[in-house]
Amino acid sequence: MNRIINYTQFIMKECNAMKKAVIGILAHVDSGKTTLSEAMMYVSGNIRRLGRVDHKDSFLDNFKLERERGITIFSKQAILRYEDAEFTLLDTPGHVDFSAETERTLQVLDYAILVISGTDGVQSHTVTLWKLLHKYHVPCFLFVNKMDMQGASKERVLIELKNKLSDNCVDFSTNSAEELYENIALCDENLLEEYDHNGRISDAAVISEIAKGHLYPCLFGSALKLDGVEDFLRLLNRYTAAKAYGNKFAAKVYKISEDKQVGRVTHMKITGGELKVRTIPQATKNKNGEKVNQIRIYNGEKFTTVDAAESGTVCAVTGITFALPGDGLGAESDTGLPVLEPVLTYSVILPDGIDAQTALAKLRLLEAEDPQLNILWDEHHKEIRLRLMGDIQLEILQSIIEERFGFSVGFSQGSIIYKETIAEPVEGVGHFEPLRHYAEVHLLLQPAERDSGLVFRSECPEDKLDKNWQRLILTHLYEKTHIGVLTGSPITDMEIIIKSGKAHPKHTEGGDFRQATYRAVRQGLRSAQSVLLEPIYSFTLTVPAENIGRAMTDITRMHGSFDTPETDADTATLTGTAPVSTMRDYAKEVMQYTHGNGSLSTALKGYEPCHNADEVIAAISYDADSDVDNTADSVFCSHGAGHNVKWDEVPSHMHLPSVLSEKKDSGTDPSPTKDLSRFKNQKDIFASDKELMQIFEQTYGPVRRKQYSEPKRYKTVDPQKQKKKKNLPADYNGVEYVLVDGYNIIHAWDNLREMVNEHMDVARNLLINTLCNYQGYKKCELILVFDAYKIKGHVREVEKHNNITIVYTKEAETADMYIERASYKLAKNNRVRVVTSDGMEQLIILGNGAIRVSAREFREEIDAAEKEIRAIIDSDTPRK
Repeated sequence: MNRIINYTQFIMKECNAMKKAVIGILAHVDSGKTTLSEAMMYVSGNIRRLGRVDHKDSFLDNFKLERERGITIFSKQAILRYEDAEFTLLDTPGHVDFSAETERTLQVLDYAILVISGTDGVQSHTVTLWKLLHKYHVPCFLFVNKMDMQGASKERVLIELKNKLSDNCVDFSTNSAEELYENIALCDENLLEEYDHNGRISDAAVISEIAKGHLYPCLFGSALKLDGVEDFLRLLNRYTAAKAYGNKFAAKVYKISEDKQVGRVTHMKITGGELKVRTIPQATKNKNGEKVNQIRIYNGEKFTTVDAAESGTVCAVTGITFALPGDGLGAESDTGLPVLEPVLTYSVILPDGIDAQTALAKLRLLEAEDPQLNILWDEHHKEIRLRLMGDIQLEILQSIIEERFGFSVGFSQGSIIYKETIAEPVEGVGHFEPLRHYAEVHLLLQPAERDSGLVFRSECPEDKLDKNWQRLILTHLYEKTHIGVLTGSPITDMEIIIKSGKAHPKHTEGGDFRQATYRAVRQGLRSAQSVLLEPIYSFTLTVPAENIGRAMTDITRMHGSFDTPETDADTATLTGTAPVSTMRDYAKEVMQYTHGNGSLSTALKGYEPCHNADEVIAAISYDADSDVDNTADSVFCSHGAGHNVKWDEVPSHMHLPSVLSEKKDSGTDPSPTKDLSRFKNQKDIFASDKELMQIFEQTYGPVRRKQYSEPKRYKTVDPQKQKKKKNLPADYNGVEYVLVDGYNIIHAWDNLREMVNEHMDVARNLLINTLCNYQGYKKCELILVFDAYKIKGHVREVEKHNNITIVYTKEAETADMYIERASYKLAKNNRVRVVTSDGMEQLIILGNGAIRVSAREFREEIDAAEKEIRAIIDSDTPRK
């Protein structure tokens, strides 16, 4: 079932039935998230005694280790009834080490409450949570906590919310209805139109825009002092709506836990129909037909049992063992790969007397609860390995293993989880033809956007290879964790496309295509220019002002980058990025040199090219040729027997033509190698258009351009309203900046992408000329950014070409990094549009207050501008 909320199905209950909604509470660690949930339960009358985290008696942190450490480790459920509403509260972990648990919970939320510390403001993990809310399309309310503490500033936090999260964060605590309506109206054109027409905005319109993610209500208070909590409950009740569900059974699993008496407990939300006891939930993994023995509704650590759970209910069931977090049951679909992944891997050190296989079987139970542990047996080193987010999770895991299984384990020094990708498109060929077997597979491997993962698809005509065989190849692509050839790390950020293949009418079996597919991927990787990627932290470092010099030196030493420090009377704050490998132990160092007065918060930003790739590759010493389980060689048949052919000799033996050569030889689409004249002619057309425009304007005066319609999301608004909306200074002159990710566009536009392999310079120059013409017509400030981060020792270069600015980034600085900083600074006083198709980059751009434009939409704009130029010239050219 589509996770995107169908907002037309949100309705206000007008009958006596109680409105129901599932609301998750999220925050950066120590923001007061659990304290707020406790206060909401107490103020609403759902609990009689107000517990506290520091007193180790809070209602939801009921796990022993949670109370000892004062942090939330597992998501918890509570039932909150307030007036005519029943809210299911899901309290999630705030520490970054347990962020995977938080992400799994997001899949079942109707709304979220994001708690912000009034003293610390928007922190690095807060931004990560904000991106996840966008990914899962969860509407959000914000509660700014700890406003009773020294250093809390409402004005400062509100500015941070607008700059770092969204300009549509609106303060609902104002006493002026007119001011509130004005602020709400600036969030969306529909709201503005209603306000202009009626002088007010209806609750139904506010509810709708909150559900769509166009409006984020904010309130300020102190959960510990119960200040603002009652107002926040009224806000939730007034501006949330129950969701309508279908009649067909569907459910989403988000958590697995263990009960000492009944064993495995599966937590889920019913997203359609009804679940009854003794029924058998249908799912592809449920091959044995397991029945639901019990349905539990949890409220804190206690639960009640029910015979049936209706749509919208969050419940836990016993009796089924096949489901994992992220699985869909019935009509609900499975969730894709999580955004947050562990970046460290550890070896398990077992005590004497504990057999490795026995321990492995027990640890598998923990893997079912948290699949990202990825527990596996390393046959080469004869040891158990698992993946974790950080040291806190490591300590908690040790305690859980000892308490549940009765033995104590140790862990090795964690090592970084690297990944690999490729720099340019390449063909991969796999052939498997021992006697009476046959399969050949041709794949196109091409780099994708950073942190996009792997995408598998087919572009092979069915007259070349039957559709059933193509589906089988896709199955084999999905089923295996493909590893790279530099370090044996998992590959990522690639599209792997089926382009061609061949089967034998009699001798082909399913296993033949498995072998051919695996070898094709591997052969392509061996033929490609591989790139080693490492995990990168985004960080916020706050130190006493006298320590800022030391901090900046440290970040530089760690191969990190940072923005201009933000300083006040006593402290200085640095925000930036740094490799996990260099920063993972830095928090202890900060505490030492600041004498406990500094703090470091980190969140995983994603993966970037490794800063010390040669050193890492040498240390790991992976030998691709010796990896017989991941061979790149193919098997061909000759003289009645199969024989092995080395990967680099496969192209000379394969039975089908190369898919790359087919593209070059196409008569309808000549390659750059064969005919460059068409690119030259196209370039000449652009140049002549520009010259004609200059002649035309010299003769007849400046051109008065017609306004052509842009996509709706990019419509301009009244400058005065835009100033008020973004708090711009009075001297804002409305300059429009357009930042273009050069290589992203080159790889996205068909006419440029086909030149990349052999004629990158031609593609780059053609893009530059195209943008010069566009800028000359639109009269904007256009900045074109090209990656140069792979060039050793490269310093940033900025040059002016005709009327546009071209930036070549420095070593270790990607175009994304430059554009993020530039859009953040420019958007404060100007209208900024960023042209990129990078999904994660688009979220960052929106958070910076800029407008994002996809490569396809920008192509349409340029085509429209060129069409208008020609129309103007044609209409004003004297006819003979």
